[in-house]
Amino acid sequence: MLRLHDISYSVEGRPLIDHASAVIPTGHKVGVVGRNGTGKTTLFRLIRGELTLESGYIELPKGARIGGVAQEVPGNEVSLIDTVLAADTERAALMAEEATDPARIAEIQTRLADIDAWSAEARAATILRGLGFEPDEQLMPCSAFSGGWRMRVALAAVLFSAPDLLLLDEPTNYLDLEGALWLENYLARYPHTVLIVSHDRGLLNRAVGGILHLEDRKLTYYGTPYDKFAEQRAARIAQAEAENAKAKDRIAHLQSFVDRFRAKASKAVQAQSRLKMIERIKLTSTPQEAALRAFTFPEPEELSPPIVNMDGAAVGYTDTPVLDRLTLRIDQDDRIALLGRNGEGKSTLSKLLAQKLEPMKGRVERTNKLRIGYFAQHQVDELRVEETPLDHLRRMKPDEAPGRHRARLAGFGLQAAQAETEVGRLSGGQKARLSLLLATLEAPHILILDEPTNHLDIESREALVEALTAYTGAVILVSHDMHLLSLVADRLWLVKDGRVTPYDGDLEDYRKMLLGQDQSSKPQKPKGKPRRASHGEIQALRSEVRKSEARVTKIEEMREKLAKKLADPALYEDGRAGELATWNKKYAEVMEGLERAEALWVSAQEKLDRAEAG
Repeated sequence: MLRLHDISYSVEGRPLIDHASAVIPTGHKVGVVGRNGTGKTTLFRLIRGELTLESGYIELPKGARIGGVAQEVPGNEVSLIDTVLAADTERAALMAEEATDPARIAEIQTRLADIDAWSAEARAATILRGLGFEPDEQLMPCSAFSGGWRMRVALAAVLFSAPDLLLLDEPTNYLDLEGALWLENYLARYPHTVLIVSHDRGLLNRAVGGILHLEDRKLTYYGTPYDKFAEQRAARIAQAEAENAKAKDRIAHLQSFVDRFRAKASKAVQAQSRLKMIERIKLTSTPQEAALRAFTFPEPEELSPPIVNMDGAAVGYTDTPVLDRLTLRIDQDDRIALLGRNGEGKSTLSKLLAQKLEPMKGRVERTNKLRIGYFAQHQVDELRVEETPLDHLRRMKPDEAPGRHRARLAGFGLQAAQAETEVGRLSGGQKARLSLLLATLEAPHILILDEPTNHLDIESREALVEALTAYTGAVILVSHDMHLLSLVADRLWLVKDGRVTPYDGDLEDYRKMLLGQDQSSKPQKPKGKPRRASHGEIQALRSEVRKSEARVTKIEEMREKLAKKLADPALYEDGRAGELATWNKKYAEVMEGLERAEALWVSAQEKLDRAEAG
């Protein structure tokens, strides 16, 4: 259990977290949500002990291991697979120990069996494969990969080490859709406690069972996935607003009496009495409103279709085509999502459409007067950090009035304070808003968005959906956010094996296809010659089978007791809804635990069978 009790923390004298408390049960998967800048990353640093609390305490189970993604993986010559294997420090130390005492050797072998050390390489390879690394790439050194890909290696390493408390801060920012879906499925089956900061609604609905909301410097835990949390929070806001409306009406009524009779001596006592009543009326504290839901895309004029037409085109770098035989058509009312694993060519196609790359062969025809807007992840980093957002607009639109510049910025949620702040001091979300503004500045007929949501919180993502829905130009979208794709895209193109073809299914079909491929793929066997299990290893495996069987039996007994409790008719009487919900939740948790225990039992038995047969 993770207990946050009355914790407070300030940054430069500004309270970020103020006397907040929450309890996270052991083994729960929890999404940490809140507007950008509310302190989610700071909360993780407090849990890890990197920052000192001003008040309160954080309690963890004794000996619990906390794991999170390293800021970066060094660009050394160690292979990806060895980098991930090294994350399990206990296994690495045991494998490196050169023991000569027979008793110590037996201890080492038993412990290696307990921690499933012999399947470690296969498990590490499976994780790397899920995050987008092919088998041959796993043998390459870290230095061969860029910073974004090294972050995937860092994520693979912490997943492989399987800490008791896993802290993940926006892990999908470095992943494509396929990697994000794999991670979502992996986290749903992760056997320990997970806290994950994410703005991905799909992940927060499918991979977690609870939401920890950081708002108004307080923590509130909801034992539901994101959509249910959003419903409950909306109900809380509506209730608070209704109570405040009544309180304000009462204050106005009392104040009108005071204003009318304050000067009359005969009514002075009554007026003073009503003033005291006004002071005693307290407005209910309402949650912060959602982030400014402002994205105002300018309207382009209508052009004759098609606005882009390709016939037998190829595109790539130097003399090597990445995509070939491209015969595609785009109309101004198209909403197209590009699907495909990272490295297949989605960004290359985007650059061809954006005229950042020229075709190597074939024809790419664009209608006259076509304007193209292009947003890519790297463009956020290419903003001039020493300039303000106003400076950017003055440089790009020198003939426009200053009032028009400010109106444009306000249309993308950048108010007066941010408009005159140097870009280097803006948050990631504010930089992304500025980049989106610059990409749409000329009212493009086709808007190409390559991972536009990485720095946007959930409210801003919803605002982007609304803006794209109202936008009258074509949209080409690359994103790992399934929620965004499902609401915006009405056509799917699959980029695979050097081709771009229409995908006939929907996004849920694509998700199931990807997860089915991952689950049906067999784990890779460890390298080297097969070895016979020693007597000590077999004994350790038999012990693990017995422990697993006992664990299943114990949980089944708990299930039977809870089933009897839930069968009691008295539990369903009026006024006991809260108690019934508690027992149902306990039963669901026990069933989830039983499923995990049975899977561990089956796995242990299979390992024993293989060892005895070998």
